[in-house]
Amino acid sequence: MKIIEIIGLIAGALTTGAFVPQVYKLWKTKSTKDISMSMYIVMLIGVVLWFTYGFYHDSLPILLTNLVTAMLLLTVIVLKLKYK
Repeated sequence: MKIIEIIGLIAGALTTGAFVPQVYKLWKTKSTKDISMSMYIVMLIGVVLWFTYGFYHDSLPILLTNLVTAMLLLTVIVLKLKYK
């Protein structure tokens, strides 16, 4: 594995990991009133496009981190719909 791919994986893990506390808080409190649905939908669309870009370029860091981010974003969207 090239050093640049390791850097990409670390960067992706940090930016993806930034969503984990939000998902945990929503799950724990069941309160989503302060969450913007439109922001999470736009973010999900962007992440899907990044995943597509990563697939085209055969980039593991882009594929892996955007797949995990998409799952976290979908979790927030589902919780928002469930606890509105």
